[in-house]
Amino acid sequence: MDSKMILIAMDSMKGSLSSAEANEAVRQTVTACWPDACVVTIPVSDGGEGFLDAVAAVGTWQRVTVDVLDPLMRPIRAQFLIRGRTAVVEMAQASGLGLLKVDERNPLNTTTYGTGQLIAEAVRRGAEEIVVGLGGSATSDCGRGALLALNDELGEMPSVGITLATDVESPLLGPSGAARVFAPQKGATAEMVEELERCAEEFACESAIRLGHDCRWQPGSGAAGGLGYGLMQYLGARRISGVDFILDHALCPEDWERLSLIITGEGKADRQTLMGKVPMGILRRARPRGIPVMLVAGQVADCEALLQAGFSQVRAITPPEMQLRQALQPDVARHNLRSAMSSMLGLL
Repeated sequence: MDSKMILIAMDSMKGSLSSAEANEAVRQTVTACWPDACVVTIPVSDGGEGFLDAVAAVGTWQRVTVDVLDPLMRPIRAQFLIRGRTAVVEMAQASGLGLLKVDERNPLNTTTYGTGQLIAEAVRRGAEEIVVGLGGSATSDCGRGALLALNDELGEMPSVGITLATDVESPLLGPSGAARVFAPQKGATAEMVEELERCAEEFACESAIRLGHDCRWQPGSGAAGGLGYGLMQYLGARRISGVDFILDHALCPEDWERLSLIITGEGKADRQTLMGKVPMGILRRARPRGIPVMLVAGQVADCEALLQAGFSQVRAITPPEMQLRQALQPDVARHNLRSAMSSMLGLL
C-alpha cells in the first residue's frame, strides 16, 4: 500500500463523534494496518451542523463571532467564516435544533431570524458571495425569519450571490416537503405538520404573486424547514451539494487519480443515505473513477440497497446486543469504529 493514497471522509456520528473524531479513529486503524500508506482525512458535512468547521479545515478563513438570536429569539453567540469577498454561514449555528432542549422543540414557535442576522453581518463586512449551509434546523418558517432579519438589519434585501450548500433535494411542499418529512424530527405533531404545510403553501402563493416567479418545487427548497425556499424565492439563491463544496476545496483532480480507497460513514446508513447524504455524495465522485468506497455507520438498514448502489463494503459498528445509550458514548463509539474497521480492512 506504500504507493497508494487512502481518503477518510467520515460525517459526524451525531450524539457521539464529530467528523474529525471519527476520521481520527479510522485513521489510527488504517495506519496500524498499512503503516506505509498515504492517508488523507477530510472533515465533511452535508451543510448541516459541523459545516463551518469542515470548510475551515480545507482553507484559510477568518472566523467572525456575532451576537444573534437563537430559534426562540434568545441572545446567543454564533460564528461565520469570511475570506475576501466570500463568506460561509452555517444556519445551525443560529437556528439549529441542537440549540434547543427537547421540551423546547416546536417548529410553530421557532425562527430563522438569527441566520438572517449572520448573513447581514457578512454583507456589512463586504461579502458579495455567501455560501449558506442548510441542515440540522429547529425551524419550519420557510425562511421568513431570516428575510425579516435582513430587512431589519440592512433596510432592504441585499444584492449578493447566495449559494445554498445542502444535500437535501426536497421541495418546499408535498409528501416529500419540508413539513411532512422533516417537521416531526423537530417536535411537530401530526396536527402541527398540517398547519405548517398550510402556512408554507399560503406564503408560497403570496410570494409568487408578489414576485412573479415560484420556487416552491425547486430541489432543495424544502431544506432547513424551507429556508432554502425563502433564499431562492427572494434572493435568487442557487443550490449545490454540501459535500461537493467541501470536496472541491479539499482535493484537486490529481488527488482523485491517486486514490485507491475511500472510507466514509455516518450515524445511520439506510435508504435515506442514497437520497443525497454525505456518503452518497462521495460515492458519486468515486464510482466513475473506479475507486472503492467503504461505508461504516453506527447502525445500518437496507444493506443490500447500499451495496447495489456501489459501496464496496457496508458495516454497522454497533454490536447487535449493545444498547443505544451505551453505543453513543464517545469512547464506546470510538472503540466500536476501530474494531469494525479492523475487521473490514482485513477483508481487503
